[in-house]
Amino acid sequence: MDISVIVPAFNEADSIPELSSWIEKVMDDNSFSYEIIFINDGSSDKTWNTIENLHVKNKCIKGIDFRRNYGKSAALYSGFEAAQGDVVITMDADLQDSPDEIPELYRMITEEGYDMVSGWKKKRFDPKGKTIPSKFFNSTARLVSGIKLHDFNCGLKAYKKKVVKSIEVYGEMHRFIPIIVKKAGFTQIGEKVVNHSARKYGCSKYGWERMIKGYLDLLTVLFITRFGKSPMYLFGGGGTFMFLLGGVIAIWLIAEKLSIQGQGLAVRPVTDQPLFFLSLTSVIIGAQMFLAGFLGELISRQSSDRNTYLIDDVIDIDNIKISKK
Repeated sequence: MDISVIVPAFNEADSIPELSSWIEKVMDDNSFSYEIIFINDGSSDKTWNTIENLHVKNKCIKGIDFRRNYGKSAALYSGFEAAQGDVVITMDADLQDSPDEIPELYRMITEEGYDMVSGWKKKRFDPKGKTIPSKFFNSTARLVSGIKLHDFNCGLKAYKKKVVKSIEVYGEMHRFIPIIVKKAGFTQIGEKVVNHSARKYGCSKYGWERMIKGYLDLLTVLFITRFGKSPMYLFGGGGTFMFLLGGVIAIWLIAEKLSIQGQGLAVRPVTDQPLFFLSLTSVIIGAQMFLAGFLGELISRQSSDRNTYLIDDVIDIDNIKISKK
């Protein structure tokens, strides 16, 4: 199979039929073998019924139905798990991403050798409340990751199959998939300017709160990619420095007192000096950080199944676990 198209959907019943027809036309015009995997992320409208009806008409359309809303990262993870195409394309269900970009994205992966190609919505039709925080996030992500992309969070992306089978996406980490991909050892990351359309149906699911979540997620993904396997390097190193700094200051204060006392001069008690309490605080913090690093090392050695989502039903997908009702 040439292409798997993964489309997370949350209350997008109005846009899915049009998007599906558009993708089918592009695939047929380019003679691609394909599958379209819609992930219904706990929608409260008729999104799942729409997917079921589309499958009846076209068996290339498949679906995964979450029992509740888990978020876009969960939807992408399940889609990646189910995908069978040599090239995996992700796009949003709101018709703001154009399926006409698929052939060129496919060519860049198969002919130019990219592991991943991320879309860049150079001209956007989103409100200022969405574009301004987005630019801020992207600038920060470029700075700290070293990946020269203009739009980390663009929903329209293309991957080699082995890439999506090698990464874990959970929480809200879909915003930083390029960083996760790079950490997994896939360094050929490209970018393509893509068309962006105004939303045709419904309204945006994102608000200003994603600005706070975005930065917290950025800190999380940076910590995981750099210290996830060895948290002792961060906490243990910092804790050791704080412990030694506090200890050295305390020893210096005591030595100074003994020196002054030996000269027969008036001595100020060590415990009356603010610097003593700062050194004591530094020792305590250092010990706590070292302990946190040690516990982190123990936890990192334990295997955990963090990507467990309750799936009510699937359409024409064999390689994914289904939770019983």
